[in-house]
Amino acid sequence: MATQKNLGEFEQLVLLAILRLGPASYGIPIREEIELRTGRRASRAAIYTTLRRLEEAGMVTSRLADPTPERGGRAKRYFRVNDVALEELRSYRGAMFSMWDGLEQFLDRS
Repeated sequence: MATQKNLGEFEQLVLLAILRLGPASYGIPIREEIELRTGRRASRAAIYTTLRRLEEAGMVTSRLADPTPERGGRAKRYFRVNDVALEELRSYRGAMFSMWDGLEQFLDRS
């Protein structure tokens, strides 16, 4: 098993959004995916800071697309989750399932 990287909640949301978006994973769609699925607002700065931190930690890789006139000649940076991040997400998911197991009695109360 990989050494735990202690991913924070927001880092996990960003990684999961990248997985959902696949090849279309760049800053704005990642932000929109998180907001759509969680109802949680995310600033562009928070997204890009987290993406940079994840890339520095070796959890994601990025590539620059060709510049487009619509973006004033700027290129989009696309992100991809790597195997290290996938293992961390699997590990965290398993730990959370284990922690939640048997607590339905508390959650199902009206």
